[in-house]
Parts: sequence; C-alpha cells; structure tokens
Amino acid sequence: MPFATEIHPISGTLADSTADLVALPIRSEDEGPTAVTAGTGYGPADLDARLPASLAELIAHYEFTGKPGQIAQFPADLGGGLVRLVLLGVGAATPGDLRRAGAAFARCAKGHGRAATTVPFLTADQAEEGGGAGGSGLTAFVEGALLASYTFTLAASPAKPEPAQVIELLTADPDAVSEPVRRGVALAKATALARDLINTPSATKSPAWLAERAEEIGAQAGLDTVVWTERELERDGFGAILAVGQGAARPPRLVRLSYQPQDPAAHVVLVGKGITFDTGGLSLKPNDNMSLMKTDMSGAAVVLGVLSALAELGARVRVTGLIAIAENSFSGSAQRPSDVITAYNGRTIEVLNTDAEGRLVMADAMAYAAAELAPDTLVDVATLTGAAKVALGTGVGALFSTDDALAEALGDAAEQAGEPVWRMPLTEEYRDTLDSRVADLANIGTSTDYGHPGATEAALFLREFTGGRPWAHLDIAGPGRSAGEDGLLTKGGTGFSTRLLLRWLSSR
Repeated sequence: MPFATEIHPISGTLADSTADLVALPIRSEDEGPTAVTAGTGYGPADLDARLPASLAELIAHYEFTGKPGQIAQFPADLGGGLVRLVLLGVGAATPGDLRRAGAAFARCAKGHGRAATTVPFLTADQAEEGGGAGGSGLTAFVEGALLASYTFTLAASPAKPEPAQVIELLTADPDAVSEPVRRGVALAKATALARDLINTPSATKSPAWLAERAEEIGAQAGLDTVVWTERELERDGFGAILAVGQGAARPPRLVRLSYQPQDPAAHVVLVGKGITFDTGGLSLKPNDNMSLMKTDMSGAAVVLGVLSALAELGARVRVTGLIAIAENSFSGSAQRPSDVITAYNGRTIEVLNTDAEGRLVMADAMAYAAAELAPDTLVDVATLTGAAKVALGTGVGALFSTDDALAEALGDAAEQAGEPVWRMPLTEEYRDTLDSRVADLANIGTSTDYGHPGATEAALFLREFTGGRPWAHLDIAGPGRSAGEDGLLTKGGTGFSTRLLLRWLSSR
C-alpha cells in the first residue's frame, strides 16, 4: 500500500512553521542532554520565553536524557498559535540513532495532519559517523519515519489515528538535503513493497498471483522478466519446485528478473524463497505455527523489493533475481515422506520431512543460477528454519557464507541498515548428517550425533547447489515477522534484509 505519509524538505524554522506538531532534537552529550536550537528561529533566551518553562527546566522535569527515540511533548506558542512541541531524543545523532528518532517522531505524529522537525539542522560536523544533513543520518531518519508510518489493512474502516499526511523537514537549504531524503524514501518504499506482498492473505496470494505481481514490478522498474509455468518447469527439469507444489490446487512458478546497468561491475544473483502458504504438507504443522505461514514467501518479497529500487539507487552491479514460488499443501497428490525427487542439476533428494520444503525450491533455483547464469556472487534469502529463530531470537538474522569478504560486506551493510545479522558456522562435521541411503542427499539431518543443528544443516544443504561460487545465505525466520508495533516495525511481515541488500548492492 502506498505510504499515507509524505516527507518534504522545506525552507523554514519552527518559528514560521504552520504544522500542528513540531519536534526539537535533543542530543545526548557527555555533559548532559543538549537541545539543538538551530532552526528554531529564536535565540536560546527568546525560545525559553515561548515555552511553559525554560528548556533546561523542561528537560529536567521530564527526566529527559536525549536517548534515541525518547519523546516528551507539551503545548507551546512558537509565534503562530498553540502547537504541540515535541522534545525528540537523537542520541549522538549517528544514523542508527536518527533512524530510531525518525520512527518515534512518526509514531507520536499519528493523528496530526502535518508535523515538522528541525532534524536537518543537525549538520555533518555536529553529528558523528556521517549523521545529520550530510547524508546517511538524514537518510536513516527518513527511513525510520516512513517505515513507522507503514500500514496494511483490508478493513472497511481503518483504525484511528492515522499516520501524519506530511512530515516537513525544516532546513536552511532544501536542495542540500534532497538527495539523502530521496534515498531514504527509496529504501523505505522498497521495504514497504516487500511488506505488502508478505502481508497479503494467501487466499489471494497464489503462486500465479505472486508471479503476476513480479511481472508488474519488473515492468515498472524497467526489468526483463521471465516466468516459468508448471508446464515449463517440467520441461526444463525443475523437479524440486514441482514436487513441493504438486499437492496444491494452485501450481508453482519460477520467476527471473534481470537488472542490467551499463558496464556492470559484477553479476550478483539473489534467490528468494516464495512459499505462498506452508501447511507443512503431509508433515502437517500445528495450527499455531501454520497461522503465520502467509509470510513464508518473505525471501521472494525481499528480492522483489530489492530489484524494484536498484535503478533508483543507481546500483552499478548486474543483479538477477530468482523467486521460486509454490504452495506447500496436503492432498492425495502431495509428495510423501520417503519420496525421492530430482533437482535441476540432476542430484536426487530423499524427502524425509515435507515441512522442510523451502530448501527444496531454493535448491532448484540456485542450481539453475550456478549452471546457467554464471554469477560472481550468489545470495539467498529465506524464512528457512525455526532453529535460526531459536538461536538468535527475532531481532537478528542468521548469516552463513562460504566467503569471508562477502560475509564482512553483508555484515557492514546490515549495520548501516539497522538490520543486524550474526554469522553462523558452516560446520563441516555436520555435513554427513545430510547423507541418504537411497539418494544423493536427504532434505533434513539423518543423524542426531550432533544434536539438532537445524539452521546449519539447512545451510549446508543449500551449499550443495551453489556450484562452488561465493555464496551467502540469509535465514530471516526470526526478524522476518513482527508480533507487534515497535519502532520501525508493524505487526506482520517486516521485509527484513531489503535495506541491507540495497545498501550492499548500491555501494559496490
């Protein structure tokens, strides 16, 4: 759904703003919280005269420390009538601090038609690590504000209060901040696109529907798009995708989207898991687990979000996106535990658990990428294992990689994006647990000698289909879903790793 909130840099100060809610940044300094009064239109003494008490007294009264996202609000007349003034904690004004501040500001602005802040008056020499109007800090603030304003509803009467219609960024020179604002909007829009796809109910979200959305997104972004139907998947030997989808009334799809800039620096293939609903198949899930499974195509949604924004962000690498789409259902035609299927590269897989289906569709897509696309780097994204969530919780994604430089680059991008990942081991001793007595591989571990290292076993399974190319695997089963409203997140799909991957790809 389009953002209900627009963000515009405009020339002005708090003194001449006509917004009904305005925010004054408060930094957290060693010597105590410090108001950034640049952009208010008043000197410190004149500003104090406009407030219910002096700034120092108000900061003390609200026990305000300036930590990122801290809010205190009260009425004040800044010259244009009574408004609600917000003290907005921005910490040290690093990009991470400003992202949290943007989210907090957008949340307190709900129910107000227009809101304004002087955050752009935080100049690069005032803020640490590239914050403020100089670039990444303002981009992060815009990301935070927009993503906290994100809504998805199919209700006839949406709940109130609604997000602010306009957030104004008051600044002395709007042109000077237009580029970081534009980047922030582009990153947030790509994430919102992924969230919309994830949050769409599975009654609507068939494999064909998702493939059609991919074609629409590709057309809007100027991408070349190819879709394999069920017949074409059978013709070309995508046996794993077909096996997962064979129990559903709605057949599977594979989609390839291609972004081709002039003189690309490298070729990256992104593979996304697109299970539009996961019952577990004949290895049926319990209801509590199944109720979340409209989000099991989050990896595919992330890939689509990333591809949609590459041109706008000026990425200089060639990127091919592959989304393997199927509905994992149960019926008389569903695959059975103990079935042996043949993947795209000819390797046979014994299916011991039909609820370990995501790695099967991914295996076909990755084998195709390795054999036909000759990528320099292969990265996959998937809500793949509950084990990753058990290990890292819901705030951190699991990163596996065969290449140290690639893992480091993705980790740096994750830190910049505020989408943290933790590198997990590809423990070689665990590889033997994937041996099958009747096929080349089993789709789950066949031994408990090492306990149940489910996330690592799944990653080792996928590694078998990389063709030895530099590869990274993002298991986003934990942070891919949010159970409530908090900071940048709203309940439902998060689009986690969209901004991470966009930062990585646009910086190469």
